[in-house]
Amino acid sequence: MVRVRFAPSPTGHLHIGSARTALFNWLYAMKMRGVFILRIEDTDLRRNVDEAFGAILDAMKWLGLDWQEGPYYQSQRLELYRKEVERLLETGKAYRCYCLPEELEERRKEALQKGLKPMYDRKCRELSSEEREKLEREGRKPAIRFKVPLEGKTIFKDVIRGEIEFYNSEIEDFVIMRKDGIPTYNLACVVDDHYMEITDVIRGEDHISNTPKQILLYEALGYAPPRFAHLPMILGPDKSRLSKRHGATSVNAYRDMGFLPEAMLNFLALLGWSPGGNREIISREEMIAEFELERVKRHPAIFNMDKLIWLNSHYMKTSPPTYLARLAVPFLEKEGLVGPDFSLSVLEAVIPLVQERAKTLGEIPRWVDFFFKDEIEYEPSAVEQWLKDELHRKLLLSAKEVLENIEPFNKENIETALRALAEREGVKAKEVFHPLRVAVTGKTVSPPLLESLEILGKAKTLKRIDQALGVTSP
Repeated sequence: MVRVRFAPSPTGHLHIGSARTALFNWLYAMKMRGVFILRIEDTDLRRNVDEAFGAILDAMKWLGLDWQEGPYYQSQRLELYRKEVERLLETGKAYRCYCLPEELEERRKEALQKGLKPMYDRKCRELSSEEREKLEREGRKPAIRFKVPLEGKTIFKDVIRGEIEFYNSEIEDFVIMRKDGIPTYNLACVVDDHYMEITDVIRGEDHISNTPKQILLYEALGYAPPRFAHLPMILGPDKSRLSKRHGATSVNAYRDMGFLPEAMLNFLALLGWSPGGNREIISREEMIAEFELERVKRHPAIFNMDKLIWLNSHYMKTSPPTYLARLAVPFLEKEGLVGPDFSLSVLEAVIPLVQERAKTLGEIPRWVDFFFKDEIEYEPSAVEQWLKDELHRKLLLSAKEVLENIEPFNKENIETALRALAEREGVKAKEVFHPLRVAVTGKTVSPPLLESLEILGKAKTLKRIDQALGVTSP
């Protein structure tokens, strides 16, 4: 059975690149009817950020990437790693290194000055027991290094990139356990992948350089290595590595801006993979059915903000109003629009009026705020254009008198009555509609007026007209 894992480090929020890695692992597991495991790689205690633990889980849940096992925390598995390191020491495949950080740095500088690769010079690789005892009497605590073979190659086949090889002479004797007894990434990763029975390791291409080290560890520990697939980098529009200068880089930041999880998932899926047929809109079910690792592209994916906004606009237009209303509530709360009298049913009725206009949930408050305020603010230019002159004040007052007598107060009756008013007054309909729009919304651009009036109701509409006439009274 296919078993894959997503293994973030809790050093910050879930990055877009990490979220794409999680998605591809999840899709592969779902396609192969396998198991998707969540593992938190938290052994680097200096870099862990407390809030990151919850933020990563929240982002995963928001995207709908549910895991079947975990989350497992590496910090709770230290004894297992130490046991395996001890095994490597006993079999002569690892050794204790007593070099001090300042000594290592000095020797690296010397190597650079000589034009050599600044890798560990293996000084402690063949220490005698007497030399080790002397160093320990000096109070030196050892780190544990893996004894990399001095000759030959380490070769592996990448599902996406084909065969990749490294000369062992180019791989330094890397640390597998720090002086404080905490394992390094490569050791903990290999041990966990073995004991969790991971069949396929799907991760970013920045891990390619780690892969030969891990394969050597697999062999030394007697483990069968998994298949490897390294995903392409995600670059900004300027072809540089994706960073904050290109916009937000975390999934939660886009959630907080009002992007929908369906849009983000669709967007992430197209970063380095294509469903075929030049399609841009693809559902979660279609992703699962069509996903293949072999169809992941080798070249870098480009993060295109315009495309993400376009996708989000599509899902805003096609999602059920009740769903969007529920998701929009926090954005209205942020703007102070959710008070004791707030009605979710009113918001649900309003959403269809703005679905074509709002590109994100974050834009909804500015379109619908007038529905949830007792007193509205007027755009100065709107007042100047439509409420100050005598004709429009007269038409607005006449509109109030007409609206007072409408029963039932619905879109059809409102439109008929207002058009009849315009005809009686010998003016175009817009001369009646525009002042009324400004009076009830405070704006020259708003959701459809007639539908808005019906939702506002007669009492609130008449109150708004009085407020507008008061604002513009001589």
